[in-house]
Amino acid sequence: MTSPTPPAGLVLEAEDAKLVVLARSARLRAYTSAGQPAEGAAVRDTDGRTYAAATVSHTRPELATSALRAAVVAAASSGARRFEAAAVVTEAGEAAGDDLAMLAEFGAGVPVYLAGPDGVAHSRVTS
Repeated sequence: MTSPTPPAGLVLEAEDAKLVVLARSARLRAYTSAGQPAEGAAVRDTDGRTYAAATVSHTRPELATSALRAAVVAAASSGARRFEAAAVVTEAGEAAGDDLAMLAEFGAGVPVYLAGPDGVAHSRVTS
């Protein structure tokens, strides 16, 4: 009997893999309306603290927030001002530009690992 082959994806450092696990768990707590995608995100600040959040939908789109923006806001409101890395678990193949802009407000070049709902990281972008 052969061992199952793990899904192909990016090879992450242990701390970055933890971010994906946190983001995947957060995604399960998303508050979304029918037809809107659920996302989870996690960020790690330069002190090693992590913050996770999920999508929060609203009938008025301007009041909704993405998972990455919510995680950055949670971190910033707790005093974080610089970030080492972030992860987003989403069905979309890319991170939204507004989300990356929010993260870039606290420093350009932060790696953002994108993973599917299965938790397999498939790409890396930067803020």
